[in-house]
Amino acid sequence: MTSRRRILGLGAGAMAGLAIPAGAAAYEKWSGERTGAVLTSRIRLPRQFAVPLPVPPRARPSRTEGGAEYYDITQRASAVEIIPGLRTTVWGYDGVFPGPTFTARSGRRMEVRVLNKLSVPTSLHLHGGVTPPHSDGYPTDVVVPARCGAEFKTEGHGTGGMHAPASDWTVSEGYKTYTYPMDQRAATLWYHDHRMDFSAPQVWRGLAGMFLVHDQEEDALPLPGGERDIPLMICDRSFEEDGSFRYPGHSPTCTGAPGVQDAYMDGVLGDVQLVNGAPWPEAEISATRHRLRLLNASNARRYHLLLRREDGGTLPFTHIGGDGGLLAAPQRLNGIAMAPGERFDTVVDFTDCPVGSHATLVNALADGRMRQIMRFRVARKEKDASHVPARLSRYAALHPASAVAVRHFDFRRSDDAWTINGHPFSTSEILARPRLGTVERWRFTSDFHHPVHLHLAHFQVLARGGRAPGPTDAGWKDTVDVRPYEVVDVLVRFRGYRGRYMLHCHNLEHEDMAMMANYEVV
Repeated sequence: MTSRRRILGLGAGAMAGLAIPAGAAAYEKWSGERTGAVLTSRIRLPRQFAVPLPVPPRARPSRTEGGAEYYDITQRASAVEIIPGLRTTVWGYDGVFPGPTFTARSGRRMEVRVLNKLSVPTSLHLHGGVTPPHSDGYPTDVVVPARCGAEFKTEGHGTGGMHAPASDWTVSEGYKTYTYPMDQRAATLWYHDHRMDFSAPQVWRGLAGMFLVHDQEEDALPLPGGERDIPLMICDRSFEEDGSFRYPGHSPTCTGAPGVQDAYMDGVLGDVQLVNGAPWPEAEISATRHRLRLLNASNARRYHLLLRREDGGTLPFTHIGGDGGLLAAPQRLNGIAMAPGERFDTVVDFTDCPVGSHATLVNALADGRMRQIMRFRVARKEKDASHVPARLSRYAALHPASAVAVRHFDFRRSDDAWTINGHPFSTSEILARPRLGTVERWRFTSDFHHPVHLHLAHFQVLARGGRAPGPTDAGWKDTVDVRPYEVVDVLVRFRGYRGRYMLHCHNLEHEDMAMMANYEVV
């Protein structure tokens, strides 16, 4: 294996010495094969394209007062039909999977009261949100079920270097109210559980949903809207014979020892492809432009998305936005490489597709049934006044000269633990103290595939391996795909709030096994 000393010294041109296959397609395939182990379902897998694409319910405020919206959402178990003919118990927000889709307005505060009626602690994280520390979903800031609040023991909850002293747990009994000021641009966000040691199995069981932010700048654009604006939460799962979720955790109830069986330490890959909670669904659409908001909500699986026409050709994606909102200008992408946690806001033009034809969204990194994701069936012609303008947004590009500090974070497996800078996570250690209102240059290196996510702060990708970033790195981001033996430089802007936040790998099995670190905005 390449030594840690060598990795830390990587610079421009160094990637050539690591025997990586030549060509973008070959590299994507090489790196995609190393993201985890497939967990085989014990059911007969369902037919593809036999169920309609579900539309998750919209979250509705319980009241609006003083310019703010107030929501109540309940985490609870519910039996739902995911695999036709079987019932699956999900842990869902309001008992559904995915959870209700929140629709927010930039500048309008939201107060979200989360009631926990599950049997385990939870912590809600708004992924991509610019939120104060007390509402960020720190892993030891948990909501415990009311009936067991007095019995919840914080000591010993972490293992493998993730132990947190009792003094560093914040425990809310029964419910907690999260404050989202929404001082941010229009963007496609999502929300999910972030409980210490158990994020992976609890998200696997259903604790995730979409969160859309709108603003006046976006409103003024003639983009597809209404039923032609389609959020797509893409993830993989595996199932037991009775239809329940199958997961290789040490504790099936998420109340005992954390972690997964050794064979799945690299990450858990399912063998059933879900979109909006349905297996290989089909969406009936018109022959018009559609806005597809793509989210990779998988624990560990990566995607290289292509849209295959029935005649063997492909439909391009018009990339209009990333994790942190609209790009300055659209760009055409024939395919999209997407790591866990990343979002891509796109427009696809189905105008020239004949009525009765279909186009299939595929994952070029997968084989067999997992190569197909979902299908779009063109059912009718309709009028379409939408288009994608040449300019989308006022976009301020950051410059390297604006960075007031340079920091390095090395993601790798050390002594059978997933670590950052050689250390597993500790709630008491702070790796960086950037100042509010400044920009810093952060360098990420890795020995494996690690999608690196920052809480609070958004960034722009400056370079990969000393070269220019790729097209899918464009725009403001909060999650970046750091591939095996790769160096990624980003310019991070710290705005919003002072306090303790996190960076971590968004392969959720890696996250649960200590690949997290604190930084504090001062």
